[in-house]
Amino acid sequence: MTTPQSIETQHTLRTAVARLDDLRARESLAGAGGDAEALDGPQLLELLALSEAVARKAAYGRQLTVRAAREAGVSWAQIGAALGTSKQAAWEAHTRWIDAQEAGRDRPGDIGFDAAQAAEARDVAGGPDSR
Repeated sequence: MTTPQSIETQHTLRTAVARLDDLRARESLAGAGGDAEALDGPQLLELLALSEAVARKAAYGRQLTVRAAREAGVSWAQIGAALGTSKQAAWEAHTRWIDAQEAGRDRPGDIGFDAAQAAEARDVAGGPDSR
């Protein structure tokens, strides 16, 4: 069965996006009355799983970049603006990500943070009003 977890292990972000783009283009062309053949059930399930895998990979990369920005002294107001949200929402999303990384430490297939790494990440994050 095609799942986001199986897709994540088969593809990098770049190859997952390329395959997603290919399937979406084929689906779009078939739906527009073009010469393309409509996707079958397994291909549509792959498209769904790819969409989720790409979203997960992109979200993980985004949070790594948020952490790097904080380490570089960027404020939460600036990060929020770059993400199109408030400083509070950006900070809350990042702290939820840290919590999820710590909770995922012992799950098979997840790297996660140990307690010391999570504490360091929380220290770097600071509060929504910290610089």
